[in-house]
Amino acid sequence: MMTITAGPDLSDPAGTGTKAPQKTSGGNLGRYILVRLLLIIPTVFILVSMVFILMRTIGDPITAALGGRLSPAQLQERIHAAGYDRNILVQYVEYLGQIATGNFGSTLSDNRPISQILTTYGGATLELAFYALIVAFVVGIPLGMLAAYLRDKWPDAMLRVIAILFYATPVFFAGLLLKLVFSVWLKVLPVNGRASVRTELDLQFLDHPTNIYLIDAIRTGDPANVADVLSHALLPGIALGLLTAGIFLRLVRLNVIGTLGQDYVDAARSRGVGELRLVRKHAYKPALVPIITVIGLQIALLLGGAVLTETTFEWKGLGFMLVQYISARDFVAVQGIVVLLAIIVAITNFIVDVVAALIDPRVRY
Repeated sequence: MMTITAGPDLSDPAGTGTKAPQKTSGGNLGRYILVRLLLIIPTVFILVSMVFILMRTIGDPITAALGGRLSPAQLQERIHAAGYDRNILVQYVEYLGQIATGNFGSTLSDNRPISQILTTYGGATLELAFYALIVAFVVGIPLGMLAAYLRDKWPDAMLRVIAILFYATPVFFAGLLLKLVFSVWLKVLPVNGRASVRTELDLQFLDHPTNIYLIDAIRTGDPANVADVLSHALLPGIALGLLTAGIFLRLVRLNVIGTLGQDYVDAARSRGVGELRLVRKHAYKPALVPIITVIGLQIALLLGGAVLTETTFEWKGLGFMLVQYISARDFVAVQGIVVLLAIIVAITNFIVDVVAALIDPRVRY
């Protein structure tokens, strides 16, 4: 009788009797998330240090804010009470300790806790960034797919020029043009503000308002309030969103064209699948992965653009307040708001990185 002997155990190449550990797919996800989470600490530390050093190059904040309004003796008393006459290294270590405990200080011009400014005006900035992202998705992704479908034709060239114009046009200039056309000439949209006086009064009577007007307007149960909030948000959202839409347009076009050159797409094309169906069914989803990975970078761009957008439309968010405190030379408030924005950007980047890793395992390696 023929006997069949088992071959060598490939999982135990040394013959030691112990099997080599098997590699599991997706095992690097936890390590990737941990590394990205730990990287937030040095990122925030560097940003906080840079802001502190830049703010101190102008001298002590009290002299900058109150130098012309107090006598020299009063000024020196305030400086000593705040500790700005101590060694710069001592101030730096103390400031890091305050940041670690969530204490960002108080403003000099109106003596408000900076953390209170975040809770009061941060919702407005996040709401504006949300509207801008919606505009970027709605405008940038379909136009990018259209440019890829019509690649190397005149509509493609025109769309690429439009993308450059979207990105290169200053946000405040786009905002002024939109206000001129839709608010002054056509008179169909509000000029500025986040809501009308009537809607803001309704929102003030809510219990525990979120300061995100769209959510609060929905909570009132009045469709007129929701429509009023959205009408005020339309122009600022478009002005800021077109900036990112130009990036999305070019990125989607580039990635869709790259996907259309893959072997599996060529195989589908050889079976008679139409070009439009190839774009919609085969090239669309792979092109979205790079979009997700760059959203974190665009959040920083949106928050930077929000400063100009909020000022142009009198949208009272963190950017609007930042300009007000810069005008008042309240550099303690400026320092606190900038640090808060930096922390928001760092946390947002972490969240986007985790989402991208969940969608595309290649990101983890």
